[in-house]
Amino acid sequence: MKREILISAAPRETRVAILEDDELVEFLVDRPEGERIVGDIYLGQVEAVLPGIQAAFVDIGTEKAAFLHVSDIARDDADADEEDENGNGNGNGNGERRNRRYPPIQELVKKGERLIVQATKEPIGTKGARITTQISLPGRFLVFMPHSSHIGVSRKIEDREERARLRALAREIVPEGAGGVIIRTVGEELTREIFEREFKMLYATWNKIQRRARSAKPPALIHREAKLTRGIIRDVFTEKVDALTIDSKEVYNEVKQYLQGVDPELLNRVHLYTEKVPLFDQYGVEDAIREAFQRRVDLPSGGYIIIEPTEALVSIDVNTGRYTGRKDPEQTILKTNLDAARQIARQLRLRDIGGIIVCDFIDMESKANQDRVLQELRTFLNRDRARTRAFQVSELGLIQMTRQRVRPSLYQSLTTPCVHCGGTGRVFKPEAVVRRIERAIRRVACDAAHKSIMIRVHPQVALHILEEEPTFLKRLEKSHRLELDIRDDPLMRQDEFRLLAGPADTDVTAKYALG
Repeated sequence: MKREILISAAPRETRVAILEDDELVEFLVDRPEGERIVGDIYLGQVEAVLPGIQAAFVDIGTEKAAFLHVSDIARDDADADEEDENGNGNGNGNGERRNRRYPPIQELVKKGERLIVQATKEPIGTKGARITTQISLPGRFLVFMPHSSHIGVSRKIEDREERARLRALAREIVPEGAGGVIIRTVGEELTREIFEREFKMLYATWNKIQRRARSAKPPALIHREAKLTRGIIRDVFTEKVDALTIDSKEVYNEVKQYLQGVDPELLNRVHLYTEKVPLFDQYGVEDAIREAFQRRVDLPSGGYIIIEPTEALVSIDVNTGRYTGRKDPEQTILKTNLDAARQIARQLRLRDIGGIIVCDFIDMESKANQDRVLQELRTFLNRDRARTRAFQVSELGLIQMTRQRVRPSLYQSLTTPCVHCGGTGRVFKPEAVVRRIERAIRRVACDAAHKSIMIRVHPQVALHILEEEPTFLKRLEKSHRLELDIRDDPLMRQDEFRLLAGPADTDVTAKYALG
């Protein structure tokens, strides 16, 4: 399978696209106004202990108090999940951990107590961040767990002799009582020199965190996780990725410098993109991103799926559409369901949908065909970096599944409730509209057919530019050598904009506003 990573960096936005066989499967956005906190480490103070739900609320300095469940309080977990190599705690998933027996939480933490905690889930909706005291520090080859003595190896490393060698190597290098480690998939064939160097670096980082905690007053941020680009290079860019393409010279140099120290063999796979056509346009990624916000997704066979997020769960409905097959109705349904299974797995990754998901496949009479569709779904879910679990087909013909939810979905993070329809729909946030305008202006400049552009926007978008990005127009004018002006128009929708070219005010929006 061909795998590529594209990184497009602008002054106020970094976008990352992961492609498999030239198809977009993951899309991540990093903006200053939407700063991620997963992986960040805080010195917090316990605000309340609630024995009834075996949980505590901890002030870590965010708008809402963070949630700490009894299962997330540090203990030496000898059966840590070796597959969770991304630094998201040591357990096997919330459901399984909650079924275990724990001591009463009031025996473990007290109100007013200071705790070093790590964010494992972003604040979503009305809920605050989820945190753990099971600190884990991910490196490129190892995850260091200071509160554990467990030595683990990723289950994706299947060779028994190699697993045994890595465990023995870890036991030789990690001092008694210093903590535990999980060796990540990319750590296969890891040498002693690299292991020692990364372990010492992670151990030194933990000592710095402890020193900051001793001198800080809660709530305080005492360690920040790597930013999006650095995290992607550390966690995703391995020998299984064919190419990494970056359109920013600055980010390109940072990535090359980082790889020079940790994995120089991958340097020849890193490429700087210098063409005039925007990187995501060149690879056809913008169209796939737009589709990620639509309810309907068409299937190759002619069928389609409908994706409906709700407060409690996400429902996915499968339909045959215009595909009617030739003779056997069961084969027609099977083909549509197999197409749908592959597309559902892709859409969950692309939209970053988490929580409970219910898939309503088309009813099949054959148990063998039901099992085949379920197996197809599970096969493609195995490519997902998030933990997923798909259950057997229910009596109603539904497949229920769960997917690890770490942050708000793409839909939640890039859209806001629409004031024009009473909250039943969604529109892009002003900052997202401004980024779309920026990309459109770049296309105008590439075309070189126009020298001056009037931008008409909703007053909310104009106000955002005035207050949050006052140098926006000047920066674009200087970068693209265009004359730009902006006007607010209260008759426009909040997520709408118009590009008017030349003295005749010719509307060129459709040509350049692709995404």
